[in-house]
Amino acid sequence: MATVEGQDASVAVTLESAGKSAPAPDARPKEPAAISKPDIEHVFVENDPRKWSRARKMIVLCIISGASLIAGLGSNIYNPSIHDIEVDLNANNSEISLTLSLFILLQGVVPLLWSSISEIKGRKVVYVTSIALYMIGCICVATAKNIGVVIGMRCLQALGSSAVMAIGAATLADIYEPHERGTMMGVYYTAPLLGPSVGSILGGGLTQGFNWRASFWFLTIWGGIILIAFISFFSDTFRRERSLTYQNVLRRRMREREAATLSSKRSSQVTVVPPAEKGEKQAPANNPDSPDVAPDLEAQTAPPAPAMKEIKLSFLDINPLPPIALVMRRGNNAAILVASGFIFGFGYCISYTCSRNLTSIYGYDALKIGLVLLSYGAGSMCGSILGGRWSDWVFRSLKNKHGGNSHAEMRLESTKIMMVVLPLVSVAYGWLVQKHVHIAAVCVALFFCGFSSIWIYSSTLAYIVDANVGRSSTAVACNSMFRGIFAFVATEVAVPLDNAIGEGGLYTLWAGLLVVTEALILLVWWKGGVWRERAEAREKAKHR
Repeated sequence: MATVEGQDASVAVTLESAGKSAPAPDARPKEPAAISKPDIEHVFVENDPRKWSRARKMIVLCIISGASLIAGLGSNIYNPSIHDIEVDLNANNSEISLTLSLFILLQGVVPLLWSSISEIKGRKVVYVTSIALYMIGCICVATAKNIGVVIGMRCLQALGSSAVMAIGAATLADIYEPHERGTMMGVYYTAPLLGPSVGSILGGGLTQGFNWRASFWFLTIWGGIILIAFISFFSDTFRRERSLTYQNVLRRRMREREAATLSSKRSSQVTVVPPAEKGEKQAPANNPDSPDVAPDLEAQTAPPAPAMKEIKLSFLDINPLPPIALVMRRGNNAAILVASGFIFGFGYCISYTCSRNLTSIYGYDALKIGLVLLSYGAGSMCGSILGGRWSDWVFRSLKNKHGGNSHAEMRLESTKIMMVVLPLVSVAYGWLVQKHVHIAAVCVALFFCGFSSIWIYSSTLAYIVDANVGRSSTAVACNSMFRGIFAFVATEVAVPLDNAIGEGGLYTLWAGLLVVTEALILLVWWKGGVWRERAEAREKAKHR
């Protein structure tokens, strides 16, 4: 049955306890205790995903992590084969650039649609549909005879691979409590981080061993394995009682049905009496005592509308704009999403320019470039796992310090430790490359660039989920949109800036932008709770 924020459970418990403990006659009268109402994340649901066994949760985590690897590999695995594609399909540089930039842009924007669907129809249908579309795109690219097909099908690949990045974090929010999410987000996010490093090595090996099409056949096979895993082993974690988006749409449908029922009743009060037969006296139409007019006016109405429990939401109820507006209207969300976009843009820029400069400055081939980029990927994975664990430890410590009370902004405390490191290693990397320092020093700088940036990002991602209770999928989709836009811009301006001011100047500029990013995170840590509570109060007042 579709319910609106399921408040009856807590009410029943409170009333029952009140009946059992009546005050003594001579006791001072006390104010009635406020009825405690659980937040929407903890409303009672059947087969509660948060009460699943640890093994069952790990299966979910492994499947969505494997699926998220698709997104990371899809944007990087074919980079070593760009020259082969140009020759085989007679393509130019601008056409090849479109296959990358459009992929990044769509992978960031399309999740807004997927998240809206998942909040109405559930997570599993989105995963299965999107991965099937991704596989179709891979097969079409692998068999393409011209660059136009490659560009178009790369867009389809982006559409399919973007869903898991939108609702993967929301799926973890469905099954884990807030104090567990930092660690699990860190584990989950290691998979897409493999893309920039392993993707280049894998793509180079497949291209050298077979041809450029082999990379896309590999992605097709991997997509098929993940699709089978979702169909066979994944249980949907979505519960509509815990989705604000679903509840808001349901309220609107209920109001519409109530209005339609009331309108039907009003129209039924106008009774049309047929003309009297010859010799019969026609009773006045407005006489309620007339035998020809039924005294029970409601008996003359059409069959009653179905009960509210029969309301079923369909794809026609999917509208991503209102949930997005609610997320973006909050100042804490806007600030943290911009910060997240800068961090992700930095990561895309460094992997893109590094590949280019390792070829032009160090004379490396595709396989050696992949091995160097592996240091960035390894740093990112370590930062994701260790940063997630540190985030949870800090969150639990602050919660215990405040007597078991917590708020989402506590999550950002864990980012402070890396805020000094990130700008410094950005500057160091840029000047090490520009001065042609030994590659070992460049690898160390790359490692710490990945480590410190993802350490901070893992906490901001967990904050986005924690601060948007009941609409985590939409919030993560907005995060994906900002990531995609910032990464698209970063890759488009990276080469012109690199040519104009050099690698050292470019990453000194990035260091300045990262300082601004950290200032935004600190601003949310300081003022985000106030902004968030004001926004929540406005939204509750609006729905009363």
